[in-house]
Amino acid sequence: MSGIKKSDPTSIISMIHSSEITPKPFEQEILLFETIIAGTSHIEGIHDLDLQIGDHLSFFREPDNEYDNQAIVIKTNHQEKIGYVPKSDNLVFSRLMDAGKHLFGKIKAKDLKGQWLVIKIEVYLLD
Repeated sequence: MSGIKKSDPTSIISMIHSSEITPKPFEQEILLFETIIAGTSHIEGIHDLDLQIGDHLSFFREPDNEYDNQAIVIKTNHQEKIGYVPKSDNLVFSRLMDAGKHLFGKIKAKDLKGQWLVIKIEVYLLD
């Protein structure tokens, strides 16, 4: 018989190679850009939403958008649509998202100018 022993299922090596435990890679938030949310004046009830500095915002591609096939819609954690990444800024971001990269935003500032709610955000890449 050879000197090879059956591996012990409780050993750390066995656990690492099992499908039960998958090590997570190191992740970090990389600040890419600062901009304002476009289209907030077209969102009904936006003034009633509880939007706070630092709130996390989700980005979703909207390639079938009739005005911009690079459109990225922005939603709150409660899935409330609050606008879009501006068309002038979204080409690179939409390509990153289409390539499977995770982008998101955080509210940096907000200001009411007349009836227009200006929301400044930071765009992040989770890598």
